[in-house]
Amino acid sequence: MDLLYNPDKGKARWTAFGIVAFFVLLAVLAIVVPGSDVSAHNILHHLNFLPLMIAGMLFGVRGALATAVLGGLINAPVIAHQWRRWPLDAKDQILEFSIFVIAGLIAGYLSDREREHRRKLEQTRQQLEDVYRELSENVERMKQAERMSATGRLAASLAHEIRNPLASISGAAGILRRGAAPAEYLEDSLDIIQKESQRLNKLLTGFLNFAKPRLPRLQHTEPDSIVVSVASLASHAAQERRITIEHQPLALSPEIDCDPEQLRQVLLNLVLNAIEASPADSRIILRTICEDRHICLDVEDCGIGIPDDMAERIFDPFFTTKPKGTGLGLAISSTIIAQHGGTLTFHKNARGGTTFRIQFPLGQEASHAS
Repeated sequence: MDLLYNPDKGKARWTAFGIVAFFVLLAVLAIVVPGSDVSAHNILHHLNFLPLMIAGMLFGVRGALATAVLGGLINAPVIAHQWRRWPLDAKDQILEFSIFVIAGLIAGYLSDREREHRRKLEQTRQQLEDVYRELSENVERMKQAERMSATGRLAASLAHEIRNPLASISGAAGILRRGAAPAEYLEDSLDIIQKESQRLNKLLTGFLNFAKPRLPRLQHTEPDSIVVSVASLASHAAQERRITIEHQPLALSPEIDCDPEQLRQVLLNLVLNAIEASPADSRIILRTICEDRHICLDVEDCGIGIPDDMAERIFDPFFTTKPKGTGLGLAISSTIIAQHGGTLTFHKNARGGTTFRIQFPLGQEASHAS
């Protein structure tokens, strides 16, 4: 088949030699075989069809035409010999040979078209590969540019967040250096230095967790058990604001593959945010549901919701509406959930507040179990 579509010179030479040898063999046998053996002569004559078809298939129209001329020259003495003894048979053989030639030319034409079609397909494939390679390179350059842009934005945000604590520490250090301030000023300055140092440490720790979070250590976990532990951890903060935490578990909760520690960290961050956003004497709902072959963990508050102008930036690092917030909690949470193959989204709920949803895809077995 390789010879059919892309014959190299070596194979083509041997094939052509084989066709010539076959014609010569047929001509010799036609002379040697007694004329009285009609069946043998018919077989030998019809075998001329094979080299013509093979030449057309392998070498196209030109190959078939050259083979026809060659076959005619080789068979001319045989036909001339038969013409003298059996002119009618000779005429039939000339007619049949002409039909063989036409069949060979048709095969050659179809073979040429097939080769041209394959050549165009190969050319198109090569062009598509070039376009795909160029597109991949462009996408990679865009990703690199986006990473550089994101790094620049993070660096600018981090510098802005660090500037205020450093200014406070610098001012407090100036008071201590003068040494003539009242004792209460000195004590306040020490408190400022300690608090702002702790704030800087928390800020840098959060930044490192966001920039290079550890990979999750996955294990089979029942999500409602994590929700129960988070509700217990957040109960003290909720009680201080007279907020009730309501857990609505699944009747039969399937297991998911997750890092329990990281999922607990994300849920606790969402619940504490919900407590801060909700008014006193209100209710926060922790809900586990199965939806469209996904397990969903909802944290629903009844606060004032997230304004539309802030919604697009809510997961950006260092974006916060809290006076003492670092703006990294939701960014880190989103990164952690993404590493689990899930999503962290939010929407406005019926109570006017916000519902944050953690969504994990379910495996086949877990889906049936639910």
